[in-house]
Amino acid sequence: MASKRLNILLIMADQMSPMALPFYGHRLTQAPHMSALASSGVVFQNAYCNSPLCSPSRAAFMSGRLPSATQAYDNAAEFRADIPTFAHYLRHAGYRTTLAGKMHFCGPDQMHGFEERLTTDIYPADYGWTPDWSRPKHRPHWYHNMSSVTDAGLCVRTNQLDYDDEVTFAAERAIYDAARGRDERPFCMVVSLTHPHDPFAIPAKYWDLYRDADIELPRVGLKDWQMDPHSRRLWDVCDMGAQEITERQIRDARHAYYGAISYVDENVGRLMAALKATGQDEDTLVIVTSDHGEMLGERGLWYKMSFFEGAARVPLIISAPKHFAPRRVKNAVSLIDLLPTLTELAHDGKAPDYATEIDGRSLLPHLTTGEGHDEVIGEYLAEGAVAPLVMLRKGPWKFIHSPVDPDQFYNLDDDPDELNNLADSAEQCEILAGFRRQALQRWDFETLDRAVRDSQRRRLLVSDALGIGAQTAWDFQPFRDASTQYIRNRADLDDLEASARFPRVRPIA
Repeated sequence: MASKRLNILLIMADQMSPMALPFYGHRLTQAPHMSALASSGVVFQNAYCNSPLCSPSRAAFMSGRLPSATQAYDNAAEFRADIPTFAHYLRHAGYRTTLAGKMHFCGPDQMHGFEERLTTDIYPADYGWTPDWSRPKHRPHWYHNMSSVTDAGLCVRTNQLDYDDEVTFAAERAIYDAARGRDERPFCMVVSLTHPHDPFAIPAKYWDLYRDADIELPRVGLKDWQMDPHSRRLWDVCDMGAQEITERQIRDARHAYYGAISYVDENVGRLMAALKATGQDEDTLVIVTSDHGEMLGERGLWYKMSFFEGAARVPLIISAPKHFAPRRVKNAVSLIDLLPTLTELAHDGKAPDYATEIDGRSLLPHLTTGEGHDEVIGEYLAEGAVAPLVMLRKGPWKFIHSPVDPDQFYNLDDDPDELNNLADSAEQCEILAGFRRQALQRWDFETLDRAVRDSQRRRLLVSDALGIGAQTAWDFQPFRDASTQYIRNRADLDDLEASARFPRVRPIA
């Protein structure tokens, strides 16, 4: 690595499954800009989120710690302000840290180490989406339902398009600002889009990239497997059995999802073009990932919230061709590994003194030699569960455990569709016993269960109370100082024009 520290551009899509991307083998989807990054970068074949739901996954990604450590259990659990994130560490190391887009921070702190935030979040920052494990049969109005599938198809405009267009424009301009400004610090910019997250609706420009006849149905249908208890709870909590989902609706939902991937890719292309136009492309490490996957009707399931491959696996590309040779890494890694990776990059390849324990491990060995750790730890503590649900992935094996459910144990090399549960297999009893021992050593399930329920009770009470009378929102409010924008009488006109132009035509006195 060169002595000059790399800029970092981290692009996070929402609910983007690697199974639906061309550089992971999908035959249909069109994503040329992400594919170009994959061809020039290190592609992690088996990358996972650590909790298959937006907010807890993102808190884990930011902090390098599991939900049981951060207490960011679900989509309405506060991400505490005293938990260091990679934005804190990089800012401390001399980086300018910027966030554009979604990060689903819950609670009063909406920055978590970022020096500047360019847009508001698309999701609420309050406790209104708190699940309640004490009422397992209750389905709140804010839970997923099947309208995203039954109403899937073409649109002209959506809430999500408005949001992602704003995010991309703001990030694009920030890349230009980094080039034409006087701040000599390297930047770490996180650009987080909400597509291809449901609802599955996309304009004709992207829909028309695909033919209806080419949209494939799920490999594993609802009738092709025996539903486990957690999947049955997800089925109920998302109201998946409210009506029969037709093949036409499945194809339309997938069609729109593929179009949304092409829309994400177009925005990635805009950001890459801005880097190239400003001469920053060779000095910027680019990461592309997602917070979790999407089941897309596989096994009759939609959305996420489980540890099946469709929901828990994520794409992960790390591209800096002058520093890391292109390769494919088979080892199982996860989003919590990005904090130690980024902080080591910021400290010349050495781990800094962390202010707290972290659960992630650096990916630098994978980037430099293709070798490194091969293990993923996952936790799910949110809606659809009634007790902690955990996952261990190592080598070909995936172990899923909850104290209230039968274990699941799969050999993903032999059974990539996870149809053959080996939890009762005599042939694999010793390997399975090792995973069970590891789970019992790692987690105190009774204590964790009690902590989650206590947190839910507190937040439900606080949410109800804060809904009475005058309300103070925690949602991030972007500030625009119009007095410093465009043409103003605060400086010489020629100097103003020169400072906003790239490249500059004359120096500012």
